[in-house]
Amino acid sequence: MALPYSYLAIEGNIGAGKTSLATALAKKHGARLVLEEFAENPFLPPFYENPDRYAFPLELSFLAERFSQLKNELANRNLFQSVVVSDYFINKSYIFARANLGADEFELFNQLFKIIESNLPKPDLLAYLYLPVEKLQENIKKRGRVYEQKIADQYLQNIEKSYFTFMKQHKKMRVVIIDTSDVDFVNNPADFLRMEELLSAPYKPGIHRVKA
Repeated sequence: MALPYSYLAIEGNIGAGKTSLATALAKKHGARLVLEEFAENPFLPPFYENPDRYAFPLELSFLAERFSQLKNELANRNLFQSVVVSDYFINKSYIFARANLGADEFELFNQLFKIIESNLPKPDLLAYLYLPVEKLQENIKKRGRVYEQKIADQYLQNIEKSYFTFMKQHKKMRVVIIDTSDVDFVNNPADFLRMEELLSAPYKPGIHRVKA
């Protein structure tokens, strides 16, 4: 089956499997793969130790990095890789900033975000991978990034709430929320095919909820 969307963004909470799924889809379909470049962000490890101090510079730096990468990648598509699969989209910056910043800082951030957002195309399909917090924590521990090991359940719940609030406010987007609680699309080929099937379905604009 072919992916029917020319720009597919895979989103989800921390540890949901976004990068793994996006990478596998792009490899199978010969799509252009866009992965978030976060590993070198100097504000990320200290943010988890002192979020009040580092949240604003962290979110600003992520916004700049994401905009630069997406603008370059989406502008340089070629005929042989006409489909783009990404493990994030620019509104991730808004979603995390809303969860992490105080009211005054968020207001300033949002003014910058609106300017940047208007200069990028929106995904043809936004797929949100849902996992309960306990499974997110299992995945976070498995991948072993030191600075993530102290992430609290409440923080993951706040991020999830921010995603859902965003989606409810953007009902004209084409969004599918996939409950992946009972699948392992990384290690089980049948589960990957199920995810591929769900991401190839002809969704109308609006929010759709399905179970993998």
